[in-house]
Amino acid sequence: MTSIAVLFAAIVAVESGGNCYAIGDGGKAVGAAQIWEVVVKDCNQISKTKHFTLGDRYSMQKSMEMFVIYTDHYGKRYGCTPEVRAKIWNGGPGGMKMEKTAKYWQKVKSKLK
Repeated sequence: MTSIAVLFAAIVAVESGGNCYAIGDGGKAVGAAQIWEVVVKDCNQISKTKHFTLGDRYSMQKSMEMFVIYTDHYGKRYGCTPEVRAKIWNGGPGGMKMEKTAKYWQKVKSKLK
């Protein structure tokens, strides 16, 4: 079974190659995990706090915390497997139903080996 930390490391490898200062998607995706502003807002809403800031996207630890909160919340109806988590991370709450996330999962899976 793949641990959350190992899965997150594979996702970071796919998203940014481990660059905590990476900026993608026209400036909308930031940090090693390429987190969008909406994900930060969702994580604060899910956890009912204002714990996370936009600057936290540059922190590997805070990014991993957001990854867990976000994928736990939206993945619970699908079982929160590594595949579910990766597809939701890539495609948002509806990521399990998107065709593009299957390719993303293959990339992540290749980094798990």
